Amino acid sequence: MPSGFDQLTKLQTLSDFVIGEGDGHLIRELKNLSNLRGNFRLSGLGNVNGQDAREAKLNEKLGIDVLELRWGIYLENNTRKTEVEERVLEFLCPQKKLKQLIIENYGGPKFSTWIGNPSFQNLSSLKLRNCKNCKSLPSVGRLPLLKDLSIIGLDQVQKIGVEFFGENELNPFASLEILSFKSLPNWKEWDTCEGDEKVLKFPSLRELSIVDCPQLLRRLPTHVSSLQKLQIHKCTSLVVSISSFPSLCELSINGCAEVVDDCSSPAKEVSSLQTLSLSNISKFNISADQIMLRFGNSEHFRVVGWEELASLSQHGLSLVGHRFISVWGCPQLHSLETEEAELQPDKISRVEYLEIRYCDRLNRLPKVLHELTFLTVMDICNCPGLVSFAGNNLPPNLKKLHILECTNLKYLVDEIEDNKSMSSTLCHLEDLEIKRCGSLMSLSSKGHKNICNQLRLLQITNCSKLSCLFSNTKLPTTLKYLQINKCPELACIAQEFDEIACLESILISRSGIKYLPRGLDKLIHLQEIRLNECSNLASFEESGLLTTNLIAFSVVRCGNFGALPKCMVSIIFLRELCVSNCSADISFPSEGFPANLTSLKILNAPKIYRSLVECGLNRLTSLQKLTIGGGGCSNVMSFPEEGIGMMLPPALTFIHLSDFENLEFMFSEGFQDLASLQTLDIMNCPKLTSLPEKDMLLSLGSLHISGCLLLEEECSSDKGREWSKISHIPLVVIGFQSVIPRRSD
Repeated sequence: MPSGFDQLTKLQTLSDFVIGEGDGHLIRELKNLSNLRGNFRLSGLGNVNGQDAREAKLNEKLGIDVLELRWGIYLENNTRKTEVEERVLEFLCPQKKLKQLIIENYGGPKFSTWIGNPSFQNLSSLKLRNCKNCKSLPSVGRLPLLKDLSIIGLDQVQKIGVEFFGENELNPFASLEILSFKSLPNWKEWDTCEGDEKVLKFPSLRELSIVDCPQLLRRLPTHVSSLQKLQIHKCTSLVVSISSFPSLCELSINGCAEVVDDCSSPAKEVSSLQTLSLSNISKFNISADQIMLRFGNSEHFRVVGWEELASLSQHGLSLVGHRFISVWGCPQLHSLETEEAELQPDKISRVEYLEIRYCDRLNRLPKVLHELTFLTVMDICNCPGLVSFAGNNLPPNLKKLHILECTNLKYLVDEIEDNKSMSSTLCHLEDLEIKRCGSLMSLSSKGHKNICNQLRLLQITNCSKLSCLFSNTKLPTTLKYLQINKCPELACIAQEFDEIACLESILISRSGIKYLPRGLDKLIHLQEIRLNECSNLASFEESGLLTTNLIAFSVVRCGNFGALPKCMVSIIFLRELCVSNCSADISFPSEGFPANLTSLKILNAPKIYRSLVECGLNRLTSLQKLTIGGGGCSNVMSFPEEGIGMMLPPALTFIHLSDFENLEFMFSEGFQDLASLQTLDIMNCPKLTSLPEKDMLLSLGSLHISGCLLLEEECSSDKGREWSKISHIPLVVIGFQSVIPRRSD
């Protein structure tokens, strides 16, 4: 900090006073800043000695509510002056009305006695962080209004006992609501002094968190009746008893030695428990009856990383009573219930969300899955043991089902017997996503359509054996979004679209599709068709006229696709058209291009390019983005073509030209009306030597040139002939290097 702060006697706000190396004396300048108020931080206290700290007179600054004292984080223990730091902390005693205190990276061997002095009657929050040399905690239990206490990174602490509560203190931590311990690697014992029955401890505690304390052996405080949230993470030696916390709403245990229930009498139901998460528990020592009473009605139920768990009912756990259930990383889990008969539908009607992930041996889901009437969302991931999702019926009100990387899944529904009830069962599934299930052959083994008769979104990706969606060869009439990707064996998505189909989007890529269904003209809501890398796709059926409501049509890398629909010119709402790298003979209907296009991309389509030139590109008055290149442009010497006086549409903001083998110059007059042009990209035009005149490029914001060696030479320095045309452009990239703004060396 600069000197002279002592003259700012009326200063009220100073968020951080940083003391650099060799400037420790500057802390004296705080002496006269008696009007400081609010939040105040002192940083770099490792550079201060005790006498200078005394002169800061923090105890006289009555307006400071929140004080943070911070020592340097990078100082090694062998270079720290621990006795000096101890004196500095002692002399930085603040005013008694302080509300919040943070001490960070302090290197002294012990804390000052003022920290736990009950005269700090307004102190409500205390955080001790990374005080690596302190072996014991201050007597903060005597602070009458302390509500939030956080202790983090005290490496030398091995035992917490009476000094923590305050000797002879009858009501320690009277107001404490939140207590957190984190990263105490050598903490072994917590003596809660429970032998003294006169002492009432933690009467108001609501949240207790102990994280990353691997050597802590003894159990937690008992009879904390007010505790609502308990979090135990990475305390692998700790035994956790749940009987001491009758008011728990949230329990999260991730890594401990044992979970027990010490209550000798029959357990009372803990009806207040809302969230339960159990992970990486070495030993679970609670009877099944106790488990049901303790955890049976928690709304959120989560089990993660339980190595030995073979079934939920093995430990008295169950789907019963929960609304949101997640089971992750249980490699031995083969069933949710040991006996399917135990899973009574009338007891599990609350289940709304079920998630199962990374359970390698799970080979079946409950037989009564279709009777879970409140289940709306399911997520199944990395369960290679599953061969089918359900037998006969899906849950009737299931709306979203996501299945990912279940490598042996053959059918969504494997109908073991020809159940006539299938035809009358109404399923409300709306969103179905199946990804990376390499054995999937069809959605239904017997082809019943009613398993998905309300479907709105169907997305199937990376299912290499999928050969059929629905055996009845029809898509649900409710379907709006269809996306098929990397399904090489799928030759047909359906034979024909129904009269009342609601389909809005068709996205098919890298699949074996040979043709689109008949009846495209029936899809009055269709807005988007994108076909990508479908090498077997030849063309549309002649009768398959497109709806006039189509907004986007794209066909890319479909080598056998040879003809566009004849009705293209009549699609008045079409805004985006892309034809790229399809059959060399692909042509555009003679009727012409849709007049309202805003984006046009033509690559390696010579006949379409010639049609575009003959039609008159300038007629597309709404066109904003233009991409042209590849085959068909090999004989073009100028762009736009000078010989025919070709003009570009005036609304263009983006132009991308590529692979014009013989292009030599830009026809400036063709650019004369482009007042809105912002981006010009030119790639792989080896003979091009000039750009349009500067007056045609005044609006340009970015210019990218690559693979054009002759032009690059003329543009890459202020000596080139074309430099004057581009020097005003804010961004110029030539050969993938920035020319404007210039790259600094």
